[in-house]
Amino acid sequence: MKILLVTRGSQGDVYPYLALAKKLQDRGHAVSLNIPLAFEKYAEATGVPYTTESDDIVGLVSNETLKFKDLLAWTGRVIKQQFEDLVPLVAQYDLFLASNTEFAAPSIAEYTNKPLIRTAYAPLLPSKKIMPAVIPLVTPNFFVRPVMMWALINAGMNAMSKTQLNLGRRKLGMPPIKNQAEHAPTHANNLLLCSPRLAETDADWPYAWGVSGYCFNDELPYEDDLLQRFTRFIQKDDKPTVFFSLGSINGPLHKQLAEWLLSICRKHSYKLVVGSGWWRLGDNLEQKDDFFLLDGVVPHKLVMPQCAATIHHGGSGTTHSAARSGKPQMVIPHVIDQHYWARRTKLLGLGPGALNIKKLTQARLEAAVLDVMNNPAYKKNAAAFGETIRAEEGLDNAARYIENAVKQ
Repeated sequence: MKILLVTRGSQGDVYPYLALAKKLQDRGHAVSLNIPLAFEKYAEATGVPYTTESDDIVGLVSNETLKFKDLLAWTGRVIKQQFEDLVPLVAQYDLFLASNTEFAAPSIAEYTNKPLIRTAYAPLLPSKKIMPAVIPLVTPNFFVRPVMMWALINAGMNAMSKTQLNLGRRKLGMPPIKNQAEHAPTHANNLLLCSPRLAETDADWPYAWGVSGYCFNDELPYEDDLLQRFTRFIQKDDKPTVFFSLGSINGPLHKQLAEWLLSICRKHSYKLVVGSGWWRLGDNLEQKDDFFLLDGVVPHKLVMPQCAATIHHGGSGTTHSAARSGKPQMVIPHVIDQHYWARRTKLLGLGPGALNIKKLTQARLEAAVLDVMNNPAYKKNAAAFGETIRAEEGLDNAARYIENAVKQ
């Protein structure tokens, strides 16, 4: 079977696709990738044929004060590019996978008459039971119901994408769509690339859907010298280590957060490891025996299990990796589904839940750090949950789902 995998975004969006493409190729399929230019060296390392797209996601997430108009402009640009690039590309394959940020993918599948598997890293399908994963609301109540919140999300999605989608469809001689939020899951087979235990699912979803578990990419090329220096730092004494990472997220308080964390760790005889990510987080910190800057790529699987706890932004990939490590985690969410993963980690007893970055003080951060490092319930729950996640086999499940979807 000839399969095309198309995604855009940051590390958490692209790395699982690289792993899944390699898995499908190993299972005998003719696979190709279409990924952002920023990830070309990682695509090359998989041995899977690939093409690149000039995605400006780096410019988008570099904005410390991201506004709706910025997201709207980005969405319009990428939809136009998707129609131009993917229509001739998809026609060459038997099936294609596309992440839910490929807004034009359902229309392209409809036009080319090719089956589409649309993936998401959170339960982003309209539901009467599950609150939208992109709204920072704790729980439904008598006044606030999932249906109401999904209606708001759908209106936002239509405002962001419907005009540009219908322009692309008109050029292809296709009728306009009325509701992108309904059209997209209806014209695709929807695969959730997240844990069915860490995330929620709705048995009453009226769409074709499945859930595989997270597709961890443990084969990323990494700097062995950096890993060895990190391991020596961990093993040089018995002080517990905090791992802090914000991935591709940028913000005005990030340097302050790193400074506060280092001060807190030094006060309580902890060590601190900072994953620098895209924006050189931690490069302002004084390099001493109790601080290590992880300023290159080392897979989370090799880092998190050696630390006592992880503090992070709440991206789906980082949340799953922290859960797999069997260690407690604490989330400082910023955007989109990060608030959802903060709620889920709290409900599952894996950590204290979300810290509101807009109201955060050093004292509040210190109390939360002491909680995540010392609460025995978090340690017990995280250790047990880690075993659950490690047994899920998300990559194999996703590959089998893709194969079975075509046979049906």
